[in-house]
Amino acid sequence: MRGELIIAALQPGDWDQVKEIYLEGIATGNATFETAAPSWEQWDAAHLRFARLVARDEGKLFGWAALSPVSQRCVYGGVAEVSVYVSGSSRRLGVGRKLLHALIDESEQNGIWTLQAGMFPENTGSLALHRSCGFREVGRRKRIGKMNGIWRDTILLERRSTVVGVE
Repeated sequence: MRGELIIAALQPGDWDQVKEIYLEGIATGNATFETAAPSWEQWDAAHLRFARLVARDEGKLFGWAALSPVSQRCVYGGVAEVSVYVSGSSRRLGVGRKLLHALIDESEQNGIWTLQAGMFPENTGSLALHRSCGFREVGRRKRIGKMNGIWRDTILLERRSTVVGVE
């Protein structure tokens, strides 16, 4: 990064760089069960219309964050799942923290009262980031899915808003 890191709304034209960052995460083997990036149309349909963010410096993206609904049932309308991905060369530079703080702010501005995140226990950096931003561990989902023929656990974290749904 050369200039100032700006957190901005993700635009369809950002997809190629967003996809590359996602593919870097997939390649680590500890970011997601997914093995390939979706098309823009698939990604767009799977994520909420608000709180789609990128970390940008001089046109280059260094990370992205977005929310997905956890259920179509109206009772869970204020609950969303968090995705935060940072390019390999930008990890441990505060990019993820800036994105996650902005994502939390936008989620609350849009009526989200609970954010949840699931991650592999080996993803210690992401676990630490989420905990530092107010997420708490709900539990460990043992052998929740197979990856390359090996059963994997995930850690489920959540963050309850202190401004939405507090009545």
